Amino acid sequence: MQKEHLGTGRRKTAVASVRMRPGTGKIDVNGRKFEEYFPLEIQRKAILSPIEKCASLEGYDLIVRVKGGGIQGQVIATRLGISRALCGEDETRRPNLKAVGYLTRDPRKRERKKYGLAGARKRFQFSKR
Repeated sequence: MQKEHLGTGRRKTAVASVRMRPGTGKIDVNGRKFEEYFPLEIQRKAILSPIEKCASLEGYDLIVRVKGGGIQGQVIATRLGISRALCGEDETRRPNLKAVGYLTRDPRKRERKKYGLAGARKRFQFSKR
């Protein structure tokens, strides 16, 4: 049985669960190819940046399950999940990843709509007469 490392990343309403195991560099996102699920090069670069920072991609297979949010939120959530999985495997990587900001969970969420208002803060148009 091969050792597997888990990492969970979140951003807004997107949640990514990353399973990292020794392998050949194959990445599977929701049962689809990595390049198919994240078509833009900038998204793929952002996701793989923690691996480029402290390890080689050829050493690992990644199985990513991501749901919720938009595509960019999923990208950041996946990056955080990969970073946490890398730290789970080798704790000495933590300072490098933390310095670049890959282990920081972005806490910002959408503000809820309030009653009596058009949105979270926007009011309905005021008419004096």
